[in-house]
Amino acid sequence: MLGMKDKESTRLKIKTDNDNEEDVFADSETAYGLENQGGSTDEKADSSPEKGLIAELETAREEAKLSFEKYLRTAAEFDNYKKRSAKETEDFRKYANEVLLKALLPVVDNLERAIKSVKEEGCDIQALLVGVELTLSELVKVFHQSQVKIIDALGESFDPNFHQAMMQQVSDEHPDNTVLQELQKGYTLHSRLLRPAMVIVSKTTDK
Repeated sequence: MLGMKDKESTRLKIKTDNDNEEDVFADSETAYGLENQGGSTDEKADSSPEKGLIAELETAREEAKLSFEKYLRTAAEFDNYKKRSAKETEDFRKYANEVLLKALLPVVDNLERAIKSVKEEGCDIQALLVGVELTLSELVKVFHQSQVKIIDALGESFDPNFHQAMMQQVSDEHPDNTVLQELQKGYTLHSRLLRPAMVIVSKTTDK
Protein backbone atom coordinates (compact mmCIF):
# COMPACT_ATOMS: atom_id res chain seq x y z
CA MET A 1 0.00 0.00 0.00
CA LEU A 2 1.13 3.57 -0.66
CA GLY A 3 0.77 4.63 2.95
CA MET A 4 3.10 1.89 4.31
CA LYS A 5 6.75 2.43 5.24
CA ASP A 6 8.03 -0.06 2.69
CA LYS A 7 7.65 1.46 -0.68
CA GLU A 8 5.92 -0.62 -3.29
CA SER A 9 6.55 -0.36 -6.95
CA THR A 10 3.82 0.86 -9.14
CA ARG A 11 3.64 -0.05 -12.76
CA LEU A 12 2.84 2.85 -15.03
CA LYS A 13 2.26 2.69 -18.67
CA ILE A 14 3.27 5.62 -20.83
CA LYS A 15 3.40 6.06 -24.51
CA THR A 16 6.73 6.43 -26.21
CA ASP A 17 7.43 8.46 -29.28
CA ASN A 18 6.58 5.36 -31.33
CA ASP A 19 3.11 5.20 -29.77
CA ASN A 20 4.09 1.96 -27.99
CA GLU A 21 3.21 1.63 -24.39
CA GLU A 22 6.16 1.09 -22.15
CA ASP A 23 6.04 -0.13 -18.61
CA VAL A 24 7.61 2.14 -16.09
CA PHE A 25 8.13 1.28 -12.46
CA ALA A 26 7.89 4.00 -9.92
CA ASP A 27 7.68 3.91 -6.19
CA SER A 28 4.59 5.09 -4.48
CA GLU A 29 6.05 8.48 -3.49
CA THR A 30 7.06 9.20 -7.11
CA ALA A 31 3.67 8.16 -8.40
CA TYR A 32 1.98 10.34 -5.81
CA GLY A 33 4.15 13.26 -6.74
CA LEU A 34 3.16 12.96 -10.41
CA GLU A 35 -0.48 13.17 -9.46
CA ASN A 36 0.07 16.37 -7.49
CA GLN A 37 2.44 18.32 -9.71
CA GLY A 38 0.12 21.33 -9.66
CA GLY A 39 0.98 22.10 -6.02
CA SER A 40 -1.33 22.54 -3.06
CA THR A 41 -4.67 24.20 -3.82
CA ASP A 42 -4.83 25.32 -0.20
CA GLU A 43 -1.70 27.46 -0.67
CA LYS A 44 -3.24 29.13 -3.74
CA ALA A 45 -6.46 29.77 -1.83
CA ASP A 46 -4.51 31.30 1.03
CA SER A 47 -2.78 33.80 -1.28
CA SER A 48 -6.03 35.15 -2.82
CA PRO A 49 -7.38 37.00 0.29
CA GLU A 50 -3.99 38.61 0.82
CA LYS A 51 -3.93 39.93 -2.73
CA GLY A 52 -7.49 41.23 -2.27
CA LEU A 53 -6.54 43.10 0.90
CA ILE A 54 -3.54 44.67 -0.82
CA ALA A 55 -5.74 45.81 -3.70
CA GLU A 56 -8.27 47.30 -1.26
CA LEU A 57 -5.48 49.08 0.60
CA GLU A 58 -4.15 50.61 -2.61
CA THR A 59 -7.65 51.73 -3.56
CA ALA A 60 -8.18 53.28 -0.12
CA ARG A 61 -4.85 55.10 -0.37
CA GLU A 62 -5.75 56.51 -3.78
CA GLU A 63 -9.15 57.65 -2.52
CA ALA A 64 -7.55 59.28 0.52
CA LYS A 65 -5.07 61.08 -1.71
CA LEU A 66 -7.85 62.39 -3.95
CA SER A 67 -9.90 63.47 -0.93
CA PHE A 68 -6.94 65.34 0.55
CA GLU A 69 -6.25 67.11 -2.74
CA LYS A 70 -9.92 68.08 -2.95
CA TYR A 71 -9.75 69.40 0.62
CA LEU A 72 -6.71 71.53 -0.23
CA ARG A 73 -8.46 72.98 -3.28
CA THR A 74 -11.60 73.73 -1.26
CA ALA A 75 -9.58 75.36 1.53
CA ALA A 76 -7.73 77.54 -0.99
CA GLU A 77 -10.99 78.59 -2.68
CA PHE A 78 -12.58 79.43 0.68
CA ASP A 79 -9.54 81.49 1.68
CA ASN A 80 -9.77 83.43 -1.60
CA TYR A 81 -13.50 83.92 -1.01
CA LYS A 82 -12.85 85.39 2.44
CA LYS A 83 -10.27 87.79 1.02
CA ARG A 84 -12.63 88.90 -1.76
CA SER A 85 -15.48 89.37 0.73
CA ALA A 86 -13.29 91.43 3.05
CA LYS A 87 -12.20 93.65 0.16
CA GLU A 88 -15.78 94.07 -1.08
CA THR A 89 -16.92 94.99 2.43
CA GLU A 90 -14.13 97.53 2.77
CA ASP A 91 -14.95 99.04 -0.64
CA PHE A 92 -18.64 99.20 0.26
CA ARG A 93 -17.87 101.12 3.44
CA LYS A 94 -15.60 103.51 1.58
CA TYR A 95 -17.93 104.16 -1.36
CA ALA A 96 -21.40 103.54 0.13
CA ASN A 97 -22.33 107.23 -0.22
CA GLU A 98 -20.91 107.59 -3.72
CA VAL A 99 -24.31 107.90 -5.44
CA LEU A 100 -25.61 110.46 -2.93
CA LEU A 101 -22.45 112.56 -3.01
CA LYS A 102 -22.40 112.54 -6.80
CA ALA A 103 -26.00 113.81 -6.81
CA LEU A 104 -24.99 116.64 -4.45
CA LEU A 105 -22.23 117.93 -6.70
CA PRO A 106 -24.61 120.05 -8.86
CA VAL A 107 -25.90 121.67 -5.65
CA VAL A 108 -22.36 122.62 -4.70
CA ASP A 109 -21.80 123.96 -8.21
CA ASN A 110 -24.88 126.19 -7.97
CA LEU A 111 -23.82 127.58 -4.60
CA GLU A 112 -20.35 128.34 -5.91
CA ARG A 113 -21.81 130.15 -8.95
CA ALA A 114 -24.14 132.16 -6.71
CA ILE A 115 -21.28 133.26 -4.46
CA LYS A 116 -19.10 134.14 -7.47
CA SER A 117 -21.91 136.12 -9.07
CA VAL A 118 -22.46 138.21 -5.93
CA LYS A 119 -18.74 138.94 -5.61
CA GLU A 120 -18.23 139.92 -9.25
CA GLU A 121 -21.50 141.64 -10.13
CA GLY A 122 -22.48 143.14 -6.81
CA CYS A 123 -25.05 142.12 -4.24
CA ASP A 124 -28.38 141.68 -5.99
CA ILE A 125 -30.46 140.40 -3.10
CA GLN A 126 -33.39 139.32 -5.24
CA ALA A 127 -31.25 137.39 -7.71
CA LEU A 128 -29.34 135.81 -4.85
CA LEU A 129 -32.59 134.79 -3.18
CA VAL A 130 -33.86 133.16 -6.37
CA GLY A 131 -30.59 131.29 -6.82
CA VAL A 132 -30.61 130.00 -3.24
CA GLU A 133 -34.22 128.87 -3.55
CA LEU A 134 -33.44 126.97 -6.74
CA THR A 135 -30.45 125.35 -5.08
CA LEU A 136 -32.53 124.33 -2.06
CA SER A 137 -35.20 122.88 -4.37
CA GLU A 138 -32.54 120.83 -6.13
CA LEU A 139 -31.18 119.63 -2.80
CA VAL A 140 -34.63 118.56 -1.60
CA LYS A 141 -35.06 116.66 -4.87
CA VAL A 142 -31.83 114.76 -4.17
CA PHE A 143 -33.12 113.96 -0.68
CA HIS A 144 -36.35 112.52 -2.05
CA GLN A 145 -34.42 110.37 -4.52
CA SER A 146 -32.47 108.97 -1.54
CA GLN A 147 -35.71 108.37 0.43
CA VAL A 148 -34.92 111.21 2.84
CA LYS A 149 -38.20 112.90 3.77
CA ILE A 150 -39.11 115.92 5.89
CA ILE A 151 -41.12 115.22 9.03
CA ASP A 152 -44.42 117.12 8.99
CA ALA A 153 -44.58 118.44 12.54
CA LEU A 154 -46.35 121.80 12.49
CA GLY A 155 -49.89 121.51 13.85
CA GLU A 156 -49.46 117.83 14.69
CA SER A 157 -49.68 116.24 18.13
CA PHE A 158 -46.32 115.92 19.79
CA ASP A 159 -44.73 112.53 19.00
CA PRO A 160 -41.57 111.76 21.01
CA ASN A 161 -40.55 109.25 18.34
CA PHE A 162 -40.10 112.05 15.78
CA HIS A 163 -40.21 115.33 17.74
CA GLN A 164 -37.93 116.89 20.30
CA ALA A 165 -39.67 119.47 22.49
CA MET A 166 -37.46 122.47 23.15
CA MET A 167 -40.06 124.44 25.16
CA GLN A 168 -43.76 124.80 25.94
CA GLN A 169 -45.95 127.73 25.08
CA VAL A 170 -49.31 128.62 26.55
CA SER A 171 -52.11 128.48 23.98
CA ASP A 172 -55.86 128.40 24.42
CA GLU A 173 -56.39 127.75 20.74
CA HIS A 174 -54.71 124.34 20.64
CA PRO A 175 -54.93 121.18 22.72
CA ASP A 176 -52.04 120.26 24.98
CA ASN A 177 -48.88 119.03 23.31
CA THR A 178 -49.67 120.41 19.88
CA VAL A 179 -46.64 121.47 17.82
CA LEU A 180 -46.93 125.26 17.51
CA GLN A 181 -43.61 126.00 15.86
CA GLU A 182 -40.68 124.22 14.21
CA LEU A 183 -37.27 125.46 15.28
CA GLN A 184 -35.48 122.91 13.12
CA LYS A 185 -36.89 120.45 10.61
CA GLY A 186 -36.67 116.72 11.20
CA TYR A 187 -35.96 114.04 8.63
CA THR A 188 -36.45 110.31 8.15
CA LEU A 189 -34.53 107.87 5.99
CA HIS A 190 -36.62 104.94 4.70
CA SER A 191 -39.06 105.51 7.61
CA ARG A 192 -36.18 105.47 10.12
CA LEU A 193 -35.54 108.62 12.13
CA LEU A 194 -32.58 110.52 10.74
CA ARG A 195 -33.02 113.62 12.92
CA PRO A 196 -35.94 114.63 15.15
CA ALA A 197 -37.76 117.89 14.56
CA MET A 198 -37.02 120.50 17.24
CA VAL A 199 -40.37 122.02 18.18
CA ILE A 200 -42.32 124.22 20.53
CA VAL A 201 -45.43 122.56 21.97
CA SER A 202 -48.58 124.00 23.47
CA LYS A 203 -50.02 123.88 26.93
CA THR A 204 -53.38 125.30 27.97
CA THR A 205 -52.46 126.94 31.28
CA ASP A 206 -49.35 127.96 33.17
CA LYS A 207 -48.25 125.46 35.77
